[in-house]
Amino acid sequence: MTHEIRPVADDDFFGWLPLFEAYCSFYRTELDDSKALIVWNWIRDHDDPLHAVLAVDDEGTPVGLAHFRVVPDTLQATRGLYLDDLYVDERARGTGVGRALIEFVHARSLEVGTGGVSWITAPDNTRAQRLYDELATRTNWVTYEMGA
Repeated sequence: MTHEIRPVADDDFFGWLPLFEAYCSFYRTELDDSKALIVWNWIRDHDDPLHAVLAVDDEGTPVGLAHFRVVPDTLQATRGLYLDDLYVDERARGTGVGRALIEFVHARSLEVGTGGVSWITAPDNTRAQRLYDELATRTNWVTYEMGA
């Protein structure tokens, strides 16, 4: 299977949506129409920091997505990218799509600064962690969240 990584376009909503729904389901998060449209509008708004790319197969069908944004690294006085979401359709897993998406985002990070790319994943997402361990350094940072 060959694939192309490209930025989302205005007419990609119905190709992007099933991937984003599956991503939300994987993380046991409900996705309703309102939330989907909010995220899509963030992606399509050139003034919003959230960007998205799709991996598409030979037939142009989206098989993976990555959402990312520029973030400052104050300790290094540079900018990098934060990979918010990464998802590959189950039928395309193991074909290099996840690696290609991360490498695409990494290449973009070098365009905005030297901060690289950072991301988090769930502790039980061991299949993805095997790929992440090949591409990046696992950190010792502890993540905290404070709800609204």
